Amino acid sequence: MSKCEQCIIRQFNSLKSLTNDELIRITNLKTLRVVKKGDVIFEEGEMLNGVYCVRKGICKLTKLSANGKDQIIKLVEKGELLGQRSVVSDERTNLRATALKDMELCFIPKNEIINNLTKNSEFTFDVLKHMAHDLKESDDVIVNMAQKSVRQRLAEALINIDKNFGTNPDGTLSVLLSREDFASIVGTATESAIRVLSQFKREGLISTVGKQIKIEDLEGLKRVE
Repeated sequence: MSKCEQCIIRQFNSLKSLTNDELIRITNLKTLRVVKKGDVIFEEGEMLNGVYCVRKGICKLTKLSANGKDQIIKLVEKGELLGQRSVVSDERTNLRATALKDMELCFIPKNEIINNLTKNSEFTFDVLKHMAHDLKESDDVIVNMAQKSVRQRLAEALINIDKNFGTNPDGTLSVLLSREDFASIVGTATESAIRVLSQFKREGLISTVGKQIKIEDLEGLKRVE
């Protein structure tokens, strides 16, 4: 198992603010968890005994809505932490985490996180900054749902996936999402998402290779109304 003090992944999250001694202690306490594509990392409403640092892979965070459907709140990639909000607030998880690809996760016990929060103010401040950023993203999602059309929201989703997660060697988006997932991200019916994606394809904005999507006209997607 890799040593936290030597791991480049921590540079992408709050763990970068820990001292070398604190990182060495975490190395001795953490456990590695391997999660297969489609497996649930934690359920909505679960009490977590620690946080997960994503070493490899991508997962989706979803919220069960009143109509029984999952709403995708966020896609999480390598370098991010899972569960820190629940651990800090000592509350049950508000979201469900499901692997979209095979994943490797480092599990850090809750007591160690709380101990570092109470003793390392720089770490505490960094955790707060990451939480504030997540809140800002949530605000943007709410505004987009209220003010933008399904076409605009779906175009933005494709642009963000391309920007944040990149593409495969053949140019297709590296994150393979089902049409149901796309519908969940933009808050619409699956049939509507399928129809809009078909429109984008006819307009030459995207192409498909099996279930994979390739962006053909990025600037065109940005101009979608």
